[in-house]
Amino acid sequence: MKDENCIFCKLANGDIPTNAIYEDEEFKVILDASPATKGHALILPKQHYANIYEIDDEILGKAAKLAKKVIKHEKEVLGCDGYNVLQNNEEAAGQTVFHFHMHLIPRYAGDHAIQDWDHLSLSDEEMKEICDKMKL
Repeated sequence: MKDENCIFCKLANGDIPTNAIYEDEEFKVILDASPATKGHALILPKQHYANIYEIDDEILGKAAKLAKKVIKHEKEVLGCDGYNVLQNNEEAAGQTVFHFHMHLIPRYAGDHAIQDWDHLSLSDEEMKEICDKMKL
């Protein structure tokens, strides 16, 4: 299913021109229009899923495999020093376009493209409580 009002549906399905670096029946991979670094790409499913909670498990698995394929190729051709794979869900986590997508961000030594986060200091008791709640 596609959402006619979704910009990423339009990008993934060719309704809006992109700088595509890969395409198959289920995905389009495009260069981000506002990149964090040279080579920053987005994996876009052609079907609409708002976030990771909605995406079909099989499609999610294919997206992860595609991320690995793209990263290995980009690392070779761009000569980057590392990679971030980023996927945001919901506004509180930084999602601004509500169509599942994965950011593939090549990293170059000293680029400062993504800031380190502040680390919490939790007591052993707090960690145990969280762990107990989160066990599957």
